[in-house]
Amino acid sequence: MSFDPTSLKYDQSGLIPCIAQDHVTGEVLMMAWMNAASLARTLDTGNVTYWSRSRAAFWAKGETSGHVQRLVELRVDCDRDCLLALVSQEGPACHTNRRSCFYTALRDGQEVEILTPMA
Repeated sequence: MSFDPTSLKYDQSGLIPCIAQDHVTGEVLMMAWMNAASLARTLDTGNVTYWSRSRAAFWAKGETSGHVQRLVELRVDCDRDCLLALVSQEGPACHTNRRSCFYTALRDGQEVEILTPMA
């Protein structure tokens, strides 16, 4: 069965969440939004491109930082309302220079920083 991007369930703004996960380690790196056009760019180029809600523009991961995400495999969840991008991540995934955007854990009712910025 061939993939039809119009079969996905986008929100009222035409967006769908996409979780980026390291294809080797399984580490969850980040979550960002895609629209149909950024998804098409991702599939065409192999470089993950998101939609920036704050800038209302395409956001090619690593375009300015050099911390590129290369798509290894794209998966669609059972409800077709969320994407999982298995990626090869070059450098940190987070704009705070950490490997993952999920660097704060809740432990015993406290927020604990579990990842420090990469050198």
